[in-house]
Amino acid sequence: MRVAMFSGGRGAAGIARALLGVPGLELSLLINGYDNGLSTGALRRYLPGMLGPSDFRKNLLLHLDPGDPRRELLERRLPAGTTAADLARLADGPLDYRIARELRVFAGRLRAEPDGLDLAGCALGNLVLAGAYLRLGEDFNAAVRACAHTFGSPARLLNVTGGENAFLVALKEDGRVLADEADIVAPQDAVAITGLFLLREPPGPDALSGSPELLARRAATVTPSPEALAAVRDSDLIVYGPGTPHSSLLPSYLTPGLAGAVAESRAAARVFVVNLGGDHDIQGLTATDLVDRTLAYLGDPGNERRTITHVLSRRGGSGGPAVPLGVVERGCWAGARWIGADVEDAGRPGTHDGPRTAEALRAVLGEIPLARAG
Repeated sequence: MRVAMFSGGRGAAGIARALLGVPGLELSLLINGYDNGLSTGALRRYLPGMLGPSDFRKNLLLHLDPGDPRRELLERRLPAGTTAADLARLADGPLDYRIARELRVFAGRLRAEPDGLDLAGCALGNLVLAGAYLRLGEDFNAAVRACAHTFGSPARLLNVTGGENAFLVALKEDGRVLADEADIVAPQDAVAITGLFLLREPPGPDALSGSPELLARRAATVTPSPEALAAVRDSDLIVYGPGTPHSSLLPSYLTPGLAGAVAESRAAARVFVVNLGGDHDIQGLTATDLVDRTLAYLGDPGNERRTITHVLSRRGGSGGPAVPLGVVERGCWAGARWIGADVEDAGRPGTHDGPRTAEALRAVLGEIPLARAG
């Protein structure tokens, strides 16, 4: 069975790990590289043209046990005062030669251009990805493939685009612009986000109050990843995974050609998984609002192409986007079947229990032939 799941950094990690444990299941994770926060943003500014590596780094951890030294390496945050020489010394230590190679490449760039990047707080895994990016001719997607191979990822990690650089901004209902991805995920007032845009360059002060037309004129040109489109078309199950909607998920759906790939997919089920926790970017939005936004961003606002066949939400409980009572009673929304299930992790409220959610997804797929036969 082939599963294509739209994901972000950690929101769907438990589900992905559980799916990877299913015998015979091939998992493709579709991710965007628009992260621009803190040290990731600093790294992108230092290497103009590079997308944000952090969500890809986090997904390299899925199969690694907590005590695995590779996990510690990827997540290690560098202390203040770290230099290129420190990175080179680290690369000379007991590391996989491929990891050491990427660190040496990045250290070489830092020696040649020492100004413009403070390594304090940088995740070492981001620098490994950045070194691979430099070594492979500044090809971001090639860097992701190389690092997935180095760390033995059992999932296919796929950037949704061809790797072109772009900067994510959001437009609020009152015309204000959230100038980058970091602002979108940060605490904010309750004025709703009404639009997302991918720009060629970070917006200047003149764009901090704008219009859709102004932002559209500054749009970046991005192409779809052929591998991502093929993964969607060839999947048996498409999962719109939980995650921060306006940074991790909805921006991926802006990718040209992606809506067509979903429409052409052989997937018998296309399941929207409702978040269990709240995010700063979705204040005031219900679960049905998020379903509607997903359909709109994928060019199928009426769900006429069956872009979403099922919605999976928590049965009972509170927290996260609200599910209108009438939807629960009817068991459907926008032509999609609405399913309530016990999918919350009892030990970590607000997060999905991976095995239970994976089992619910498999149950959805398993009932499709019966539904069609009936």
